Amino acid sequence: MKDNIHPQYYPKAKVHCACGNVFTVGATKPEMEVDICSSCHPFYTGKEKLLDTAGRIEKFRARKMKAEATRSNQKMRGSLHHPQKGAAKKKKKK
Repeated sequence: MKDNIHPQYYPKAKVHCACGNVFTVGATKPEMEVDICSSCHPFYTGKEKLLDTAGRIEKFRARKMKAEATRSNQKMRGSLHHPQKGAAKKKKKK
């Protein structure tokens, strides 16, 4: 390895999980925080758990509702401003 180009290695870096689990790993940072670990991940625990970070599901539903409302408003406005063909009769000049 070349000298003075690699980050410092911490062989006993502490990792803190949101579930409260603390464990050590080798890393380039002395301490880390994670949202999920093997103690609380559904794949390893066998328990289904909904992870909704920062209300993403609610944000998605709000965007979807707004998009549907916008589409329905555009359809209503379009029918008022653009009459169907043949609805307006033209007068002929003599």
